[in-house]
Amino acid sequence: MIAIQNRPITANELKEFFSDAKDREIIDWMANSHKVYRYESLNELKFEILFRRKTIEASLDLLKSKAQFATFENSYCHDRFWQLSSKGAFLLKKDVTPAKGIEDIFINGNKYAFECATAIVIVFYKAALDSIGEKAFNYLFADLVLYDWHYDKDLGVRTTVMTDFVPGDCVYFNNPDFNPETPQWRGVNAIHLGNNLYYGHGIGIRDAKGVIETLNRYRKRQAVESAYLKDQVTRPNYKYLSTYQNYIRENKNKRISARIGQTFYTF
Repeated sequence: MIAIQNRPITANELKEFFSDAKDREIIDWMANSHKVYRYESLNELKFEILFRRKTIEASLDLLKSKAQFATFENSYCHDRFWQLSSKGAFLLKKDVTPAKGIEDIFINGNKYAFECATAIVIVFYKAALDSIGEKAFNYLFADLVLYDWHYDKDLGVRTTVMTDFVPGDCVYFNNPDFNPETPQWRGVNAIHLGNNLYYGHGIGIRDAKGVIETLNRYRKRQAVESAYLKDQVTRPNYKYLSTYQNYIRENKNKRISARIGQTFYTF
């Protein structure tokens, strides 16, 4: 369910504010969820929908970039923009802005290889860049480091127990009987794209069954437990990041009036 200023709002009432088909799909998922998604303003909701759509787009763009899957010890990066640490972390060079560093991964993907947790953080950073703009992004993420689940506190990534997934969420497919010789396949972090499709770095786009079947090929001998989709979701702090969106920052003292259904609201 969606509530703005504690007022329940239906998907049909909101759709006039969202022209993009993917935005409307996300609204439907949220409206049909058992969880109550609460917002102080229509702009706050619109920002989260934008960020979720940009997360999905960044996932597809990362796949198209041809960036490779690699373990930490075999990771590599474009040395014009990043310095590679001995542990496989990417350290942004001093003469490169955070925005340009992230953008290069999507432009010159063939010069990069990393594992799936790093890929998800990269996707979230790209979605943030496309949602709040280059100036705010460079301000928030000045000391950018890409490595595993390490991320800037301003991205506000949190993992919670949940079974209602929304497109744009990061979910986790666990592989409890993974082969010790290939520990990189102990699980896959994946972006929920909608329509039961998921993007995971190293496996591409598959439905849930396809992700599980892929992981099951990397189990130890005489494995008894199948891989499965875990009841957890990982999301950035949309509410906090929305305060850095250009439109909201420039109009933070303005209030918006709109009719939703038969009721006239002021946000």
